[in-house]
Amino acid sequence: MLCYTNLMSGIKTTVRNIVVFIITWEAHMTLKKYKPQIIAITGSVGKTGTKDAIYAGLEGSLFVRKSKKTLNSEIGVPLTILGCDSGWNNPVKWSKNILEGLALIFLKNHYPKWLVLEVGVDRPGDIAHLTKWLKPDIAIITALPDVPTHVENFKDPQDVAREKRLLAEALKPEGTLILGGDDKRTASLKKDFSQINTVTYGIESHNDIVGSHISISYDEQGHPNGMQFKVDENGSSIPIKIAGRIGQQQVYPVLAAFAVARAIGLPPLSITKGIEDSRASRGRMRVLEGYNNTTIIDDSYNSSPTALRAALLTLKKIGTQGKKIAVLGDMLELGRFSADAHKKVGVQVAGIADVLITVGVRAKTIAQSAREAGFDIECIQEFDVGDAKEAGAVVRAMLEPHDVVLVKGSQTGIRLEKAVKEMLKEPQRAKELLVRQEDEWFGR
Repeated sequence: MLCYTNLMSGIKTTVRNIVVFIITWEAHMTLKKYKPQIIAITGSVGKTGTKDAIYAGLEGSLFVRKSKKTLNSEIGVPLTILGCDSGWNNPVKWSKNILEGLALIFLKNHYPKWLVLEVGVDRPGDIAHLTKWLKPDIAIITALPDVPTHVENFKDPQDVAREKRLLAEALKPEGTLILGGDDKRTASLKKDFSQINTVTYGIESHNDIVGSHISISYDEQGHPNGMQFKVDENGSSIPIKIAGRIGQQQVYPVLAAFAVARAIGLPPLSITKGIEDSRASRGRMRVLEGYNNTTIIDDSYNSSPTALRAALLTLKKIGTQGKKIAVLGDMLELGRFSADAHKKVGVQVAGIADVLITVGVRAKTIAQSAREAGFDIECIQEFDVGDAKEAGAVVRAMLEPHDVVLVKGSQTGIRLEKAVKEMLKEPQRAKELLVRQEDEWFGR
């Protein structure tokens, strides 16, 4: 039986590798034929939000396509270039994708002039392999924190940073490098690439594009519902209001979009409406109506130390008459940094939340650390991996008007969107509101 299992696994791997090779070749040929301008985004936090903000700003003026959802892997990037969805485990869908790729190459098509591509890194060599054939006109590096996601697959955090800087090295000679200037490791790349045009963005005043006067907005009932701030550039200041998502981390993607506008010569005001009208990404600090007149901050897509720290700071800044509840899951793929990272979260949450709910084995360290930091032990509950739905039901039962619930955890095995569904005012709208609601995710 074991031999049969190994054989089937080997066959699946071989077939997958063949499909990746074909799709990648088609994507390469498509770029050579249509020659679109390419904006490529990498970094350990904020890639998807940055991609979405850039697309929202540009789509009113340019023929542009963005990566769907988080198609940012060795096969996700080629699929975006081809305009195809993932075939998951369906060979018919993959065959259709391959045929559509061939049609792009050999038939005349109306192809986008601009591509906004999210580029993820899971292991060493990912960007090196991609940039053999992908040469961006604009490369964006959001942040390279001390404990990045997927660090367990690398020698150390510096190794992750070295992999991601390869995207900057792949820039076309006349290209522009855009850097998250508040992150020291990212900002240091400016001197390494002094020979090319570089634009920095952030909330610190030394950046080229600066976010200022940042505050949370509230509705008439006092529920948090968005952010308002100003974008300062070359002596001008543009007010921005974004609805449906919350936190200072929502400002950075908008600033990156203004940096792109500057790089390609678009007037800053031309991208403002698109950004303000854009919808919040699912599972990324999205504000949702909760049961019993409460607010849910749904950040359930994934988790990392830097992103969770920012999410908790947002929870701290929210003004409310009710309780603040933190529902936190494991942070995965941190390797030897995992225990310390979870302990630090426990200390931080002890000074912010009134109730702590943890989901997962690693998250138990958050609970223990919070207790040691003085968190009321009566206000902490722990759940195992796979019990997200049960955790959500427990939170729902304790919700009172004006409570605010932050939900954040890693994807694999944790799936905290199941907890969010239990807390929603309208759980029947889960497919519309929450992340990972495709049929392929159910049963996982």
